[in-house]
Amino acid sequence: MQHLWSGCLVAVALIAQGTIAQAQQEWPKTITAGDGTIIDIYKPQTEAFAGNTLKARNAISIQEPGSQDPIFGVYWSTSTVTTDRDTREVNIESVKVNHVRLPADSSEKEAALVKTALETYVPRVIPQESLDEVLASLDEDTEEKDLSADLDNHPPKLIFRTQPSMLVRIDGEPVVKNNDQLGYPVVVNTPFTIIRFKDGRFYLYGGSHWYSAPAATGPYTYTGDKVRHPLKKIARKIRKAARRNNDMPNTETPDNQVYDIVVTTVPAELIQTNGNPNLVPIEGTSLLYVQNSDNDIFVDTRTQQYYVLLSGRWYTARALDENSTWSYVPSNALPPDFAKIPEGSPKDNVLASVAGTQAAREAVRDAEVPQTAKIDRGTATTRVQYDGAPQFKPIPGTDMQYAVNTSSTVLQEGDSYYCVDNGVWFVATDPAGPWSVSDHRPAQIDGIAPSSPVYNAKFVYIYETTPDYAYMGYTPGYLNSYVDGPTVVYGTGYDYDPWMGDYFYPRPWTWGFGMDYNPWTGWGFGLGYDYDWFNDGFDWGWGPGSYGGWGGWGG
Repeated sequence: MQHLWSGCLVAVALIAQGTIAQAQQEWPKTITAGDGTIIDIYKPQTEAFAGNTLKARNAISIQEPGSQDPIFGVYWSTSTVTTDRDTREVNIESVKVNHVRLPADSSEKEAALVKTALETYVPRVIPQESLDEVLASLDEDTEEKDLSADLDNHPPKLIFRTQPSMLVRIDGEPVVKNNDQLGYPVVVNTPFTIIRFKDGRFYLYGGSHWYSAPAATGPYTYTGDKVRHPLKKIARKIRKAARRNNDMPNTETPDNQVYDIVVTTVPAELIQTNGNPNLVPIEGTSLLYVQNSDNDIFVDTRTQQYYVLLSGRWYTARALDENSTWSYVPSNALPPDFAKIPEGSPKDNVLASVAGTQAAREAVRDAEVPQTAKIDRGTATTRVQYDGAPQFKPIPGTDMQYAVNTSSTVLQEGDSYYCVDNGVWFVATDPAGPWSVSDHRPAQIDGIAPSSPVYNAKFVYIYETTPDYAYMGYTPGYLNSYVDGPTVVYGTGYDYDPWMGDYFYPRPWTWGFGMDYNPWTGWGFGLGYDYDWFNDGFDWGWGPGSYGGWGGWGG
């Protein structure tokens, strides 16, 4: 952290020598340490207010003398307060900081020092808050939680197999168009490499193998070692593109593994075991888990129900087969023994998706910590490509509209146009630009519901601006990871319509890639997906300069 704490920035003795900015109407509030270090406290987000107790979370920035850039974090607090309804003020008597979250390279000692400083000096820098602002913030937080409750948790189509299989997702009925880079027609509305030859057969490439089928939707069979020469040439191009675009997810897939290909044109998830399910008990619980599967599959021996975890959501059924009817189970309605799964056991990875566990609390906290960047306002810009003239559709619940015929996120509010690109807000007076760094977000941005394909834009924030720079950040919601009650889930669950014109633009997705949560690395693809299953590195739409490919699917 570049010696951020070299002078014991937040040691109470040192801060006591410093000055504290007086309470004022504007945010952020500022603590200045004796060594010149500055802690900015941003406007709180009220989480609960009852009696004389106020619970909130605040973003903070910490800047050491000589450092050009601050670091950002979040703290959660419980304050003892008194309320004066006549003056409409909430007076802060004392503050207990429950938790501090700083960047990953910070130590526990550093977080503890920040915690001590905040508890000591927040009542001085923020002696009171406006009652109306507290209530408005509480309404906003309640509204945000209500929106999270509007995530679509209905189960997708669940497919069960007992042999190594691969789910190939096509976004609706296959659309085939010529691809100049490969010299053959391809299925454009999928992130997978599916090519049509002159004889009408389709060839799927993945895991270093080719599979052949009479139709884009299958059934596919492994071609073996006898591969046509054009296919070998295409495979080399795909591998070269993957090396050029080495930011694709990598998982351990043995080159000699041949899969049973399962194609879906609707949202679906694949549940598979290697042979008949092998059930193993989990010590100290009434649960069994399926040992010979990469999926998280359990049986509760008390109820004889199966449970499976998909994209952070739990589903249950009476049997594990193709004809089972699955139902959604909220994470706080699971059998109690799920919370008793021991740390260090083979299935402790699911604890982050079980309400009330420490792993779940940590995951929710992580989902509220921003990834931040310093943006040069003089040089930063973006470019938006439309498929024809810009077309906009209303965003339900707001007076805003969003552009449908572009891969960019473009919003219209009044006479202004806003674009979110790589976690940065830009603004323009014309949908085609030119775009400049914005110093504010659309006023109605928080009113966007999960049913909208631009829902993730509301999780990109502007923390501070100067004439030269802007400090912006985004929480994991921008990357499709959402807080749903006491746990985090991947995706909104909604199946959004893609744009189909001279270009193909996919929308954010939830199902089809076995997304699972790792406490250390966040969300990742299910085992089996290697980079060369996807058509990264190629223009996968059609028309001059057509755009598509994994970039649109992956975000």
